Amino acid sequence: MELGFTHHQSAHCENGVASNLLKHNGFEISEPMIFGIGSGLFFVYIPFLQVNHAPAISYRPMPGTIFNKAAKRLGFNVKRVKFSNPKAAEKALDENLKNNIPTGLQVGVFGLTYFPDEYRFHFNAHNCVVYGKTETDYLVSDPVMEHVTTLTHQDMEKVRFAKGAFAPKGQMYYPTSIPKTSDLPQAIIKGIKETCRDMLAPVPYVGVKGIRTVARKIPKWADKLGTKKANHYLAQIVRMQEEIGTGGGGFRFIYAAFLQEAAVVLNNEKLKALSLEMTKIGDLWRDFAVNASRVYKNRSSQTDVYNTLSKEMLHIADLEEAFFKELKKAIS
Repeated sequence: MELGFTHHQSAHCENGVASNLLKHNGFEISEPMIFGIGSGLFFVYIPFLQVNHAPAISYRPMPGTIFNKAAKRLGFNVKRVKFSNPKAAEKALDENLKNNIPTGLQVGVFGLTYFPDEYRFHFNAHNCVVYGKTETDYLVSDPVMEHVTTLTHQDMEKVRFAKGAFAPKGQMYYPTSIPKTSDLPQAIIKGIKETCRDMLAPVPYVGVKGIRTVARKIPKWADKLGTKKANHYLAQIVRMQEEIGTGGGGFRFIYAAFLQEAAVVLNNEKLKALSLEMTKIGDLWRDFAVNASRVYKNRSSQTDVYNTLSKEMLHIADLEEAFFKELKKAIS
């Protein structure tokens, strides 16, 4: 049983699944456009929630919200179902495949046998599409992979019912009632407005203020918790930024691509200029990740490394605050 599904590689799993499922249903839309309309750019620091034995840091909103918001703003529906029973989850997925419906899944990364070992860790908010089934395997289009792949029936059950934070609970989803046309300009403006509101939120754990909070924590971690734990926390920042769904730096590049497309749709030259600015900020996030990784791998020759990293991150926060203020003005 194999559906006629076209695999497109993407930078981020949820955007890629959303874009691929919509294209399959005849609605042409790019990954950056899904990301921007779905207000995918975000930052949150949750010190009381531990992920991989370190405070939770996320450069994106909760799993599923990008696609859900994009759907709402573009005028189509997404059906989502969770399960308590693995057999019921398997039956529902198989039923979709029989009905010629390629289906998005939220899964745990650790059990994805087609990932290289170094990329398999306990993170439960990855997304992929299942588009067929054989006697032994499910056919998988994972948008971060270059080509389609497979998972055994047993491994599919494991990844759909992975335990821990953001446990997927067998979640599957797929678009329904696709419109022939959408008010793309209005959807873009709504997406941008929400991103600006989130990133400029007056809360110490969200958006630009959240970035500043983490930046100021870095030297304190070293002083209070010791080098080993501070370095583990630094590794967590970098992992969430660069490895889990492209995170901080990569998200800035996707958002820059979105602003380029949006500039054309809205006939707004300011957005094109801001796209270039966001690319520069993405480069600075990447530089921060490289410098931080040198520290936790004990390869840095700099002195006072934790204060230096803190200042780097505070500088990025200042640039992002100015950026989102300008972006808000550009579409008002």
